[in-house]
Amino acid sequence: MLTRRHIRVKVMQSLYSLARNDVNNMSAEKKFLNKSMTDMYDMFLLNLSLLIEVKNQAVDFIERSRSKYLPTAEDINPNLNFVNNKVLKQIENSEEFNDLLEKKKLHNWFREPGYVQMIWNDLRKSEVYKNYTSKTEASFSEDKKFLIDFFKEFIAPNQKIHEYYEDHKLTWMDDLPIVNTAIVRTLERFKKKAAFRLPRLFKNEEDREFAFSLFQRTLMYEADFKQDIEKKTLNWDQDRLAEIDAILLKMALCEFSYFPTIPVKVTINEYLEISKEYSTPKSSVFINGVLDKISKEYQQTGKMNKSGRGLR
Repeated sequence: MLTRRHIRVKVMQSLYSLARNDVNNMSAEKKFLNKSMTDMYDMFLLNLSLLIEVKNQAVDFIERSRSKYLPTAEDINPNLNFVNNKVLKQIENSEEFNDLLEKKKLHNWFREPGYVQMIWNDLRKSEVYKNYTSKTEASFSEDKKFLIDFFKEFIAPNQKIHEYYEDHKLTWMDDLPIVNTAIVRTLERFKKKAAFRLPRLFKNEEDREFAFSLFQRTLMYEADFKQDIEKKTLNWDQDRLAEIDAILLKMALCEFSYFPTIPVKVTINEYLEISKEYSTPKSSVFINGVLDKISKEYQQTGKMNKSGRGLR
């Protein structure tokens, strides 16, 4: 679920928060980063469970409609494509998914049913829903397409949901694009005859180690990296150097020095792209210039720790 770029962003956010709060405890700092990443996975599970809860709202709506004093023919014989959606059934029947919701106590939508009702009301009036329920019986591919359209149009861009997440955890708004992309990809990968499996937070153990190693080593050697940066920015007022830029530069130098299998060009490109999204409009040009100078110096002095062809 987390790509290397996402991992770098989480490390950057954690380093920034720690710098602002003046924390200086390695154990506490690592716990902070871990919580930041696991909180994001909680948000992924909540968004996935929201699909189920809207479906349950549809079931309640159908039952109430059938119980009317004078039900219509449609009330008595409603279209059941949504409540019988085969992709949702796979998610709903997943022991792994349900166990995680229970273990993490992610029962937010039971405590806040108004959000579920709001989304269901918008969905059932929409053309997306009307087109889907105009078919007598939907195929597996139609079930999947409907869910993706439903998520993209009614959950991912929903401002009320955004406000709820922002109030619940400040970091979640930064995580939202990553989580929404992961939800869509998860839905796209569903297969009719394959059991549903949740994506892992990290692709593999190597990525998990990368996250904590980058975080820890950037902190451990921060003074050295700061000194190298200051040498290349003599004409800059160090107090005016953007905090995010300083953190990204230190992380990049950490990769130059302590991650021998990551190519220099990859490191520079990753931090340029992150700076475009999280720092000032001119940051990418500044960071590119500083990293270009330092990378050349590191290569000349032997501080560039890279092994293998094409890594320098």
